[in-house]
Amino acid sequence: QYSPDNVVGADGDVDPTEITFPGCSCLTSSCLPHSCSCLRRGENYSNSRLRAAEEEEGYTRPVFECNAMCQCGESCQNRLVQRGLQLRLEVFKTEKKGWGLRTLEFIARGSFVCEYAGEVLGFKEARRRIQAQTSKDSNYVIVVREHLHSGGVMETFVDPTYTGNIGRFLNHSCEPNLFMVPVRVDSMVPRLALFAATDISAGEELSYDYSGRFHNPPNSVREQKPSEEDDALRKPCYCGSHTCTSFLPWDSSLFSTP
Repeated sequence: QYSPDNVVGADGDVDPTEITFPGCSCLTSSCLPHSCSCLRRGENYSNSRLRAAEEEEGYTRPVFECNAMCQCGESCQNRLVQRGLQLRLEVFKTEKKGWGLRTLEFIARGSFVCEYAGEVLGFKEARRRIQAQTSKDSNYVIVVREHLHSGGVMETFVDPTYTGNIGRFLNHSCEPNLFMVPVRVDSMVPRLALFAATDISAGEELSYDYSGRFHNPPNSVREQKPSEEDDALRKPCYCGSHTCTSFLPWDSSLFSTP
């Protein structure tokens, strides 16, 4: 079933559509960083493109868009991901990777491309679905870990297997042209937004790094080294890049017993 937005998962732990953030009180058509509560961490976008993180920061700043409770207008430049898909994209059959997604028009670096939307699951349901899969099944469950200033880790599980959007057709690449950013609009449940890492020509296949290494500091990624037993479950990577690791990224956390 197609859904452009996240929906409540089977375990019903979190409702991604619930509005829990207070809105800003800006009465301008577009919010300004020095006066808008949603932009107190700095501007998110410039000319409808994601602003690059400062090199010296060493981490990714959280992105909060203006929400349904804000008094600013719909044309506010801090409303981008919530407007949804604006590009002409096409699902197509690849030679070795099953279905893929490509663009039918030029995409400028920093542009929002699409979300990875689906059922927002709790840990137990995500683990149950992962463990029920066979080696022949396609895995669409994504685990996003955000490392907080307090030292804690916030996890988000999204599964577009049964309900989702075109993001489910994106293939992995070891040299991708997209990168994922958790963007929050109405609540702490993030939208998993994919932005262009470089200028992308019409006809190019769209891809991102399933491991999360791309566009993230090296010390923030904890992809585990697979054991020999886990190797049997790994799937070959056909991205064809010069830096290809031969296998799709692996994270055994949902296979292990807590």
